[in-house]
Amino acid sequence: MLRIVNPATGEEIAALPTDSAATIAEKVAAARAAQPQWAAMPLATRCEAVARFRERLLADVEPLARILSEEMGKPIAQARSEITATGARLEFFLAHVAAVCADEIVLDEGGTSERIAWEPLGIVANVSAWNYPYFVGVNVFAPALLTGNAVLYKPSEFASRTGVAIVERLHASGVPAAVMQVVIGDGAVGAALVAGDVDAIFFTGSYATGVRIARAAAERLLRVQLELGGKDPIYVCDDAPIDAVAAAVADGAFYNTGQSCCAVERIYVQRAAAPQFIEAFVEQVRSFRAGDPLDPATYIGPLTRAAQVGVLAAQVADAQSKGARVLTGGGRLEGPGNWFAPTVLSEVTHAMALMRDESFGPIIGIQVVDDDAEATRLMRDTAYGLTAGVYTPDQARAQRILAGVPVGSAYWNCCDRVSPRLPWSGRGHSGLGLTLSTHGIRAFLQPKAWHLRAPS
Repeated sequence: MLRIVNPATGEEIAALPTDSAATIAEKVAAARAAQPQWAAMPLATRCEAVARFRERLLADVEPLARILSEEMGKPIAQARSEITATGARLEFFLAHVAAVCADEIVLDEGGTSERIAWEPLGIVANVSAWNYPYFVGVNVFAPALLTGNAVLYKPSEFASRTGVAIVERLHASGVPAAVMQVVIGDGAVGAALVAGDVDAIFFTGSYATGVRIARAAAERLLRVQLELGGKDPIYVCDDAPIDAVAAAVADGAFYNTGQSCCAVERIYVQRAAAPQFIEAFVEQVRSFRAGDPLDPATYIGPLTRAAQVGVLAAQVADAQSKGARVLTGGGRLEGPGNWFAPTVLSEVTHAMALMRDESFGPIIGIQVVDDDAEATRLMRDTAYGLTAGVYTPDQARAQRILAGVPVGSAYWNCCDRVSPRLPWSGRGHSGLGLTLSTHGIRAFLQPKAWHLRAPS
């Protein structure tokens, strides 16, 4: 059994039966048998099922948000927002899938026709994440289903009740049970799914696990997509509107208790603006309310994973030992559960783990720089390449800086933002492949080249 523990209290709230290699093999076999019929259905039929699923999600925001808040600690207001905003992503997929799936005639002359057709990958193993289970899950299973694939969906062990609720609603909306199946368990169960007779693996999680999955998949030449971590920098220029920027960047760093792959994890501020920015930033962070995730006024919840409390404490200790100053927070909050105080450090450098290793929690370092060149050099000094942002009224300046930073998403005067219209991708240790946009729909298709010649 998988024990579900409330990270705010440490209390067990549920237990779910887990899968094994044997049950996964049975589920894969059922998916293999059902997928061709699902793919042969008219696209309109598949779209109708996903549209009904969207309606069910939006009708059930309150109970679904409570489940999410209880099992992974997301503040209830943020849980509601995630579920509601998922509707827009589903709308995008529904609006664009037909055009992406359409055949393309590239030559038609002299009795010869050349055509590109698109076919589903087959059986997709979706090993998903706990921090945004609706966003991250829908980015994979919605376009996968729409394009005719079957999906074995393993939610994170920290969001398994949410995963079960999602799959129940997909079935109730008309997706056949064998075409969309949930797999429950921890990392070992995920490894068994990856080792199963699947055609593609779409994983969201850590770099270390992503590397293991890529190695395992390479032996079978499977399609692999890896959405991994980030050490996302923001640079605040001296001409930026400091108070407004401080509030925006603080939200980008601490929303979802900092547990986002695209959360702001490093801040660089130009020297002339540093005193005002740091003061305004710390004031904003001190205003963030930590407390019961089910309280609508709560902004900071517990860390979902108990082990991360120790990771953050070690980063603070390492930074302090090398000269950093803690401006607010700095340690665990008292009481049961996985709580860590919202923490800001100054006088940091890249000799500190805080500025190099992924934090994934409510902690941030602010480093003062002299100019754009120094900021660019430091922003590039990472193995990750997910997002980077620049705050300045000067668009040309921002684009010039960001052009020199190898990331999948570049932000001018914004941060921690994802759009269904744009591809979501990473470079380096941030992953392989992409989701979202029309490119993210096509990720679940493979081309077939048709050479057609009329008899002479």
